[in-house]
Amino acid sequence: MQKPGQNIDFALKETSPKIGAGAVTGDKLSCTYDLVEQMHYLYVQVVKAKELPGKDVTGSCNPYVEVKLGNYKGMTKHFEKKSNPEWKQVFAFSKERIQASILEVVVKDKDVMMDDFIGRIMFDLNEIPKRVPPDSPLAPQWYRLEDRHGRKVKGELMLAVWMGTQADEAFCDAWHSDAATVGPEGVANIRSKVYLSPKLWYVRVNVIEAQDLIPYDKTKFPEVYVKAMIGNQTLRTRISQSKTLNPMWNEDLMFVVSEPFEEPLILAVEDRVAPNKDETLGKCAVPLQHVQRRLDNRPLNSRWFNLEKHIMVDGEKKEIKFASRIHLRIFLEGGYHVLDESTHYSSDLRPTAKQLWKPSIGLLEVGIISAHGLMPMKSKEGKGTTDAYCVAKYGQKWIRTRTIVDSFAPKWNEQYTWEVFDTCTVITFGAFDNGHIPGGSGKDMRIGKVRIRLSTLEADRIYTHSYPLLVFHPSGIKKTGEIQLAVRFTCLSVINMLHMYSQPLLPKMHYIHPLSVLQLDSLRHQAMNIVSARLNRAEPPLRKEVVEYMLDVDSHMWSMRRSKANFFRIMNVLSGLVAVGKWFEQICHWRNPITTILIHVLFIILVLYPELILPTVFLYLFLIGVWNFRWRPRHPPHMDTRLSHADAVHPDELDEEFDTFPTSRSPEIVRMRYDRLRSIGGRVQTVVGDLATQGERFSSLLSWRDPRATTLFVFFCLIAAVVLYVTPFQVVALLSGIYVLRHPRFRYRLPSVPLNLFRRLPARSDCLL
Repeated sequence: MQKPGQNIDFALKETSPKIGAGAVTGDKLSCTYDLVEQMHYLYVQVVKAKELPGKDVTGSCNPYVEVKLGNYKGMTKHFEKKSNPEWKQVFAFSKERIQASILEVVVKDKDVMMDDFIGRIMFDLNEIPKRVPPDSPLAPQWYRLEDRHGRKVKGELMLAVWMGTQADEAFCDAWHSDAATVGPEGVANIRSKVYLSPKLWYVRVNVIEAQDLIPYDKTKFPEVYVKAMIGNQTLRTRISQSKTLNPMWNEDLMFVVSEPFEEPLILAVEDRVAPNKDETLGKCAVPLQHVQRRLDNRPLNSRWFNLEKHIMVDGEKKEIKFASRIHLRIFLEGGYHVLDESTHYSSDLRPTAKQLWKPSIGLLEVGIISAHGLMPMKSKEGKGTTDAYCVAKYGQKWIRTRTIVDSFAPKWNEQYTWEVFDTCTVITFGAFDNGHIPGGSGKDMRIGKVRIRLSTLEADRIYTHSYPLLVFHPSGIKKTGEIQLAVRFTCLSVINMLHMYSQPLLPKMHYIHPLSVLQLDSLRHQAMNIVSARLNRAEPPLRKEVVEYMLDVDSHMWSMRRSKANFFRIMNVLSGLVAVGKWFEQICHWRNPITTILIHVLFIILVLYPELILPTVFLYLFLIGVWNFRWRPRHPPHMDTRLSHADAVHPDELDEEFDTFPTSRSPEIVRMRYDRLRSIGGRVQTVVGDLATQGERFSSLLSWRDPRATTLFVFFCLIAAVVLYVTPFQVVALLSGIYVLRHPRFRYRLPSVPLNLFRRLPARSDCLL
């Protein structure tokens, strides 16, 4: 799993966790919650109390419940002056940390000086029942409170106490003993949670024309354009070429919106009366709830909308009765997939409209087991600490594990499932430090990220690996720990899965009515903003910095390191062609005479029997594929520091990568980086110019820009045509091949005649200024 030249600390490691309670049968496990290690918990569900006695002077009661087990103590919130309170709160105590044999549930009265004891209930841990889902939940019971001497007192408490695992329904919402330092107010920020991305739509606004506009300045031709707004998205048409009171545009504007449609589409017709000065000639608002929806490319009906115009009379807005009109075609596009993540590692490719979805082809099951070796992410009371949680995103479903407080080796052991509609998708995991619990910085810091492409997974096989968590810092690449995952892809229909490989990657509307690259980039940015804003309003919120990191919001920004990595990726792809070229050159120069003779024989056979060429090529490719099967990858891919050029990056290039946009660096540094970019741009410019020169030389063969060269080429073509008409093709191919493969004794070091002619052809480079 360690790649050549890669640091062993950054390598993927195969692990053998005791998942599924250790019950392994072949590749399958005998437990349904089988991709994580089983963790046992003592659950205490505090439901409500009744008839609690008053303890203060006024006879009222401010009750709360304290659940104590050894050194661990959890508390409910307290109610003011209420003798029949309802809490409905669950406490979970990890069995491996239990050191006491008695569970004590105490009801107390909140007071200013010292809280009063109302009563308690004691449980022997050896007598507590066990529950394993799918057993029905344990029904809570009423228990009579006792004083410190075991005598019954006034008041009853409804409780349920049982032993269970993390598969229990109560696990997600429970207060956990390993988060004992988090008060009742902070519990909501450490719970596990499943989120759904909002349903996103593209809105296409086709601005056709306007009629009967009333300009402010009637002495000049109006320069009119339309400004459209949805929320914080604003787009403008071009200024109409028909400078009349009935301008025409016929221009499309594209927006991203999410359900429910809270904000209307607002259109304003504006007149450019002077530089940097525009006058509004009319406005209209269109509620998106009533806009028609389109699933394919069929044309939809257009509509006329009245434009409202206001004038100021005595300081008040008055509407002009005579209204201009605007002609629009507005619809929600259901046939597109709204991209909200980088196209290179999308987790969902389905269209917006559910009617167009294909059936699922499989299930993806993930066990987020643990992490270890985490770095301290913040300082609390003078010592380094980390409050880690994990986020996973696939499709529209996001999951967040619970936060393990103050641990460099957290154990989550939480399992989640996603439906799979396309294997050419990627699931993304991110580890974060929770900065929104007492002592936090108010910002969730990134610990690292892992991506797994589903098409690289074998069906029905469980992958258990420890993935390095790598993060870029201004000082370089840092390993912040490792995360242990168990992943299994289960195929429901092999035929549907194989058929998927013959289908377009994106919905058909992306090919029938494609969007430009600039449009897609802008719409993707808007979609990311909508998703992060919506998830940030959930409870507990998935913070903006978390969502942006998971969606790679800054992947389009310039980076010298990434540019180098992509250049060497291209060179690696072309290295195969270069190797074939070098091998053929060795054949032509007879470096290995036996191989060259065999190639001669094979060439003569293929020329004499040309019908064997294609079968031979495909048979050769088949044999290469079968031969490579022995060395097929047995592990999912992971972040490669060598491929990313992260292990030997220059400090200044790193500083540039972490620079803000626009830049915040000093003018001297910016000037130096600009000069470096000019230098790189100059090299690219030279390469592009050389390619253009070769292309222009080809076109000048018949353009008569060099009359002598074109004359030679034209007569050569005539002679070649006559010779090829009278000579069988096989003879020509045979003679050409033998000439190319001739012995070095018959070769010359000087370039060939055709190459000399080609290099002498004129190009347009001498016309450049």
